[in-house]
Amino acid sequence: MRRRTFSRQKTDVELFPFLSILACTIGTLILLIIVLTTQNLTQSEVIAEQEKDLNQHEKQVKIIAKDQAKNGTNKSKNPVYIECREDGVILYPQKTFVSQAELTSYSSPLQELITLIKMNKDQEYLIIAVRPKGVNVFKQVRNLVEEAEIDMGYEPIDEDWELLTGEEVINEAQK
Repeated sequence: MRRRTFSRQKTDVELFPFLSILACTIGTLILLIIVLTTQNLTQSEVIAEQEKDLNQHEKQVKIIAKDQAKNGTNKSKNPVYIECREDGVILYPQKTFVSQAELTSYSSPLQELITLIKMNKDQEYLIIAVRPKGVNVFKQVRNLVEEAEIDMGYEPIDEDWELLTGEEVINEAQK
């Protein structure tokens, strides 16, 4: 019997194909990272622009009286708007200012407005916008309105918001 003979030739392993595949994989991953980063930066710029626009629009608050059942503006009564501030009230749409000291005076524009609404309480009611520092003024106005037995609603608004009433919103939409 013959013995097996083993050749002692050394077999070299070629690593070039493995390294080229690894280099291609790394290149592809780098390309993906660049594309995704660019998309995220573009999206964050768009989001920042949208937030900037949103912050500008948040400075305006629109108060419109709506009747939910009719899907439109309130048809049975017309709203009259008042804004309560720290130093007094503003009567809309004329934007007449009445100081806190004049609120209870019988000749004040607020008392005249309350009297007019009381005479037409089947056709009109009050919507009161309340600023954070105008809570004490609101309490005084609410007492006057409740004594006159007038329907009212109120809406808290921030200090830096610009108040747009129903008529102003309609005029702005028509522009």
